[in-house]
Amino acid sequence: MKNYDILLKDLAPQKFGKSGVIWTSSLIIIIILGIIAYIDQIVRGLVVTNLNDYALWGIYISNFVFFVATSFVGAVTVAVLRLTNNSWRTPIVRIAEIISVAAIIMAGLTIMIDMGRPDRLLNLFIHGRMQSPIIWDVIIIPTFMAISLLLLYFPLLPDFALLKKYFKDKNPKLSKWYGKLSLNWTGSEKQTKIQLKSIQIIALLIIPAGFMLQTIDAWLFSTLFRVGWDSTNMGAYFISGAAVAGIGALVTVVYIVRRAYRLENYITDLHFDRLGKFLALACLLYLYFNINEYLIPEFTSKKEEITHLNVLITGRFAPLFWFVMIGGLIIPIIALFFKKGRQPLPMFFIGLLVVLGSWWKRYLIVTPTLLHPFLPIQGVPKSWQHYFPSWHEWIITIATLAMALLIITVLVRYLPIIPIQRTAEEQEELNNQKKLNHEN
Repeated sequence: MKNYDILLKDLAPQKFGKSGVIWTSSLIIIIILGIIAYIDQIVRGLVVTNLNDYALWGIYISNFVFFVATSFVGAVTVAVLRLTNNSWRTPIVRIAEIISVAAIIMAGLTIMIDMGRPDRLLNLFIHGRMQSPIIWDVIIIPTFMAISLLLLYFPLLPDFALLKKYFKDKNPKLSKWYGKLSLNWTGSEKQTKIQLKSIQIIALLIIPAGFMLQTIDAWLFSTLFRVGWDSTNMGAYFISGAAVAGIGALVTVVYIVRRAYRLENYITDLHFDRLGKFLALACLLYLYFNINEYLIPEFTSKKEEITHLNVLITGRFAPLFWFVMIGGLIIPIIALFFKKGRQPLPMFFIGLLVVLGSWWKRYLIVTPTLLHPFLPIQGVPKSWQHYFPSWHEWIITIATLAMALLIITVLVRYLPIIPIQRTAEEQEELNNQKKLNHEN
């Protein structure tokens, strides 16, 4: 119990300081501006956006694909680490689970935003056809969301019980909430056995669900006869890209949480070193798929495909394309090959660069392809041949990103970021091992 007291002092949720209040208030202001812009979009219609018959998806779907990608790695990485029982993963898993939950929630909301009128969501259930990949997305996103929430919640039960006792005198109201969330957890052998079994089942379920989520997301594109999407490579391409986006987001959030809550004794340089190796591997894999996606078609594809690739490589999308390739993949790979590049501060900047590159990568997947259909663009307004998001689209999109960050912020505020009971058990095992070694 003495060990719990020390850990609770370090790891129990704390009130926001001045910087935390400013951060949260800023996010809320951005979200309010996004809500105002979205209400105006509902009232006036999608005419306030720059979406048209050709660029019919634009930034909203780019943002949706980014959220789906980010949620995939948070959940699947955690599941694999839990099933393999790696002890080093303990301080990382809960942050990854929180990111996954926030991202998949915002992915669902972003789809509604893209519809223009939220009441049209009902049509997917009334008139939806199973032949359509959109219906597959409607099914898999809530399923993945439910499994992600369970994967976050079940391991929290012992910690909720500890926090109930910890806040009993300090904050009785908060203690009461933790007590309800703990589901009368006592730590009995029967409860522990059920909990561990449940976590294993959820971890096993979320791996195929995550792969299905990413593959279906890819099929939304590859089943359409469009230049740039007509590829059997899309499923693996999306999964490898999701690994880059998700690990980059995890590295960034882990660094901020570590610094904000002074968790250097729990989230050490070793964790950043391991995450850096994971990120380097993910970037190498994604770079390989990008070479397959862009280099080979340059030699073998039809005229329309060549036109599309030239627009990316040397045309008006070239600055963004090369920023994504060099800044979002090649520079991180080179930096992460060196041990100094896998230190906390360099990892933070690499993570930011990777996340930024990953977001713009989704924009490049969606927009240039829509502007280069197989049939020539004739007899339409000249503005339809170009697309750049309107202010409404930018404000709403930034607001969704702010909402995801607010969900992460609130969860980090009220949940123990690092598993308390698990950490205590590992410390006890380590101390017993040291004692045993000393006696020998």
